[in-house]
Amino acid sequence: MVVQRVMRRARMLESEGRSILSTVESARARRFTLDASYQTLGHLSLKQDDLFRQALRCVEAELYRAAHVMAWAAFVDFLHERLAKDGLDRLRQARPTWKVKHVEDLRNHADYQVIDAGEDCGLYGRTTKKALHGLLNKRNECGHPEEYYPSLNDTLGYVDELFKRLVLLRGEASPRPPARG
Repeated sequence: MVVQRVMRRARMLESEGRSILSTVESARARRFTLDASYQTLGHLSLKQDDLFRQALRCVEAELYRAAHVMAWAAFVDFLHERLAKDGLDRLRQARPTWKVKHVEDLRNHADYQVIDAGEDCGLYGRTTKKALHGLLNKRNECGHPEEYYPSLNDTLGYVDELFKRLVLLRGEASPRPPARG
């Protein structure tokens, strides 16, 4: 009984310590705040899981531009699969000129166009489409020789936003931050 109480208090102390350290930008614990968000995703394909894990490893290694690119690759792969969920029927109706027979055929179209097609297929509305265009633009800034060098905060926010958009695309409730208190 006493051992269980001590163990429970030790876990609470560890959790509180991580919470405090995560507010310090340079703290190693801060980089792992995405782990909790990542665990809420579940049910990703092996490829998407691997790409998101690579993005998280890039964050750990302070390769923030690479983290943006890897996280976007995972997200867009999910978007492709989401568009193909009905056998590509809605996509063929929305984009009759696209020669799409398999989900892999979507890779022949620019991500910007695929995002537009997602709105036309009814996966999301105009506001979400604009947000996804913005996230794609941020990815492009990181994937090309631009003068943009994201910080840890920029990268954590970017990856977290992709996680949230992915959850919404799956039709699940928006993840809420844990209550403080």
